[in-house]
Amino acid sequence: MTDVPAPIAAPVAAPVAAPVAAPVSAPVPAEASVSGARGPSAGPSAGPSADPAADPAADPSAVPWWRGRGPGWAPALTLLLMLGPVAAGLAGTLAPAFGYLPALGGDAFSLAPWRALAETPGIARSAWLSLSTGLLSTLLSLIIALAIVAATQGTRSFALVSRALSPLLSLPHAAAAFGLAFLIAPSGWIMRWLSPWATGLDRPPDVLVVHDPAGLALVAGLVAKEVPFLLLMTLAALGQADARRARLAALSLGYGPMAGWAKAVGPAVYRQIRLPVFAVLAYAMSVVDVAQILGPTTPPPLSVRLVEWMRDPDLALRFKAAAGAVLQIGLVALALGLWRLGEIAVARLHRAWCWAGWRHAGDTAVRAAGGLAGLGLAGGMAVGLAGLAVWSVAGLWRFPDALPGTLTGRIWLREAGSILDPAATTCIIAGLAAAIALALTVACLQTEARRGTAHGNGVAAGRRARGLWLLYLPLLVPQTGFLFGLQIAVSAAGLPPGLAVVTAAHLVFVLPYVFLSLSGPWRAWDTRLGVAAGALGAGSAGVLWRVRLPMLAAPLLTAFAVGWAVSVGQYLPTLLLGAGRVATLTTEAVALAAGGDRRMIGVWALVQALAPLPAFALALGLPALIWRRRRGMTAAR
Repeated sequence: MTDVPAPIAAPVAAPVAAPVAAPVSAPVPAEASVSGARGPSAGPSAGPSADPAADPAADPSAVPWWRGRGPGWAPALTLLLMLGPVAAGLAGTLAPAFGYLPALGGDAFSLAPWRALAETPGIARSAWLSLSTGLLSTLLSLIIALAIVAATQGTRSFALVSRALSPLLSLPHAAAAFGLAFLIAPSGWIMRWLSPWATGLDRPPDVLVVHDPAGLALVAGLVAKEVPFLLLMTLAALGQADARRARLAALSLGYGPMAGWAKAVGPAVYRQIRLPVFAVLAYAMSVVDVAQILGPTTPPPLSVRLVEWMRDPDLALRFKAAAGAVLQIGLVALALGLWRLGEIAVARLHRAWCWAGWRHAGDTAVRAAGGLAGLGLAGGMAVGLAGLAVWSVAGLWRFPDALPGTLTGRIWLREAGSILDPAATTCIIAGLAAAIALALTVACLQTEARRGTAHGNGVAAGRRARGLWLLYLPLLVPQTGFLFGLQIAVSAAGLPPGLAVVTAAHLVFVLPYVFLSLSGPWRAWDTRLGVAAGALGAGSAGVLWRVRLPMLAAPLLTAFAVGWAVSVGQYLPTLLLGAGRVATLTTEAVALAAGGDRRMIGVWALVQALAPLPAFALALGLPALIWRRRRGMTAAR
């Protein structure tokens, strides 16, 4: 999944890539409000504008969109760019799955691809691995994220948790997986630290930890990346669930902090984050790069086998790969159905637990466990990245030495020339995808603000709730389920593989995250400021370009950084739509996983981990520089 996202206290990246019964808006960063802009939006009743063109309730056709009113075609274009490739990809997958692909000699529909798939050795095991690791990692991620919030809400650690999200969410999945592999491998840091005083081993134990048959290492890697995403979504949902007052009410009735949160706050929060949870489940079941680094190999999960068949020189395997992609979609649908049944069962148990009236006042140990889970997650990720850095400069490093005997920059000097081109390609694709997504998002939100004011904010909120499923659709459909078909559709259209096609593919996944990151601050902006600007003579364009956008500079840059980070972590779209001709940091780093050279992997994975940082540094530093002479704006940060 590619890693969703919205600003908390500092910019964050996401993946995730998530869902809900009502829209989950990101927590509103302080940049979105200044001095008098902290109250609720006054809406159109706050007072008339001195400029009729600035009145959003006026006839939309009277003023062109570039005058600040928002293009009416922006939502339709955005949905087309997001959902069009998904629809084309699904169509391009379904036809070959049933034997029809004239370009490869499939002139009639048949079940031959499905027979070939059923006869493939280990296919049932691969399907089971995808289902079991996806469900288990999603369940553990959800439990840990909710436990962290329940344990820290109302304490000083709560702000620390919010600030820790930025580096955790900006870390690409592949880099996090490599860091975890270097940490838990038989010759990794954990065993090196334990050996001198606990195990007494002078050589690594012959134990299959990474690539274990049950996929537990894969589950751990997915949990490490999905907990921050679900944590972000949970924090964003707290305001809509009125969590503070519900928690205080439970505490006043004698409930323990964890029990009171679970009974009074948990159900409302989960309703808000259901869609993000579904997206996490779909991603975990179809992830490729993390599965290649940490997952089983004999056989691998279904998604990895699908990529192998699609890249095989034997073109006849494309039919079996398409059938496997449809099977992957069916497995995700099955998993969502099982999850829904689990929701019903848990709801009944929760209701019975609430009726029992147990206060669990002494839940200090459980609360401490929730806090330690958060510290362990952040610490493990930090140590894993440190392991990448150390291996990248390690000389001779014998087991069980905790540190290398010598340090050298030889690998960095040798790989520097090879890194430049993929790094430049990564930045170009990420910058283009994030910029286009940001422009479309601003246009959509401006149109929404105009229509919401004209037709009533309640109507607009209802439309947002109904349209949220469309926003999450590219995240709910497994990448392996439609990217194969999209590759076929692109080839049939005669579009050559290259930067343009890969950027368009990245845009499908970047757009939802950018929209989710910016929508909360944009909608929370106090419209009374626009009314005041209109009373001073500013037209609608002036309100947008001289008031709203400057005030939302930090959220805008944060959304751009989120889109940048999501694009940097995209592996499968780059691999398939680039047809091997577009090399990025992610594709090159994952390709090194098969080689086993830890020093080279450390160099490439560390560069990939650092790739999102320039965008986030810009999001943090530029607003501070712009508003250095505006005390109210800098204080709002």
